[in-house]
Amino acid sequence: MSLVLRVDGERWRSHLLQTVRTHPGIVPVAKGNGYGLSVGRLARRAQWLADHAGETGAPVDTVAVGTYDEVAEAASRYAGDLLVLTPWRPFGAALDLDPRLASRVVHTVSRPEDLVALRERDPDARFVLEQLTSMLRHGMTRRGLAEAAATLGPARSDRCGLSGVAMHLPLNTTSHLGEVTRLINDVVASGLPTRTVFVSHLTEAELDRLTTTYPDFTVRPRIGTDLWLGDRGALSVTATVLDVHEVDRGDTFGYRGRSAPKQGHIVVVSGGTAHGIGLEAPTGDQSLKARAATLARGGLDAVGFVRSPFSIDGKQRLFAEPPHMQASMLFVPSGARVPRIGEDIEVRVRFTATDFDRVVVD
Repeated sequence: MSLVLRVDGERWRSHLLQTVRTHPGIVPVAKGNGYGLSVGRLARRAQWLADHAGETGAPVDTVAVGTYDEVAEAASRYAGDLLVLTPWRPFGAALDLDPRLASRVVHTVSRPEDLVALRERDPDARFVLEQLTSMLRHGMTRRGLAEAAATLGPARSDRCGLSGVAMHLPLNTTSHLGEVTRLINDVVASGLPTRTVFVSHLTEAELDRLTTTYPDFTVRPRIGTDLWLGDRGALSVTATVLDVHEVDRGDTFGYRGRSAPKQGHIVVVSGGTAHGIGLEAPTGDQSLKARAATLARGGLDAVGFVRSPFSIDGKQRLFAEPPHMQASMLFVPSGARVPRIGEDIEVRVRFTATDFDRVVVD
């Protein structure tokens, strides 16, 4: 009676090993809801990948987490370093870091003044300096990098705590290489004592080109989605049919007393807003087709018909009304097969926005 993510363990593990094998220096990302799998489970799997370095030829010595609040969950399951992607600030959760874990944490610093404050608070702190990319989210400009270099002085990177620079690049661009080239040139011009770059959202071809163009740099790709969810065929999501009710046209049902549009069945299934069902995350698609689809969904919602992510016999069924907290009501018209109570049906979800009742790895 649950919303369940099932993982074909053998196929999934094979994909993980292959991804690590083809991305030397990889930094697995385990953040948020753990891409639907949980941060703890991903941290354990990262340790498994580290233990299989002899097979992949690629040591997994660092895992990236999203926030300082996620450090403890990952640290108890993974033995290596933990890179925190949220920039360090002289306030909030960053100051509550367990002192016993401090030596394993690599901070992200995105402002020159924060670098000064971090080193005053913890002279032994390790960190990466984040560069400002075209995302305009966090990061230092070329001038900021020069200020950071002046703060660090002529010390070697392994003595001053600097582990490298970080570049978080946007999605859906034709090529990142021009921007990355500019950013690396800024690193060289700043005089920072490092030749290590942590990068996100580069394609395999771009990574290959980058390592060829800058052979004196160590490129460390931070990879989350393509690692954990890269083989979607290894993952399946199902919901349990909890109840089935026959309705005639005009019969009322649900919280809001809606009327059945025609004869059929109300099928109640596990999975609701508490799981992320029906809470649509923006896709970022700005095409005319995408906008038209959004308008169409709005029109359907106005009259009570919205396509759900639940499928019966390969056909997505409509929500009978907006999802409840832990269950959803679907409308199955007369003539279509009605699933039996206790049957599992397929669900299409966005993994990064879904919390499952159970995750089963075969």
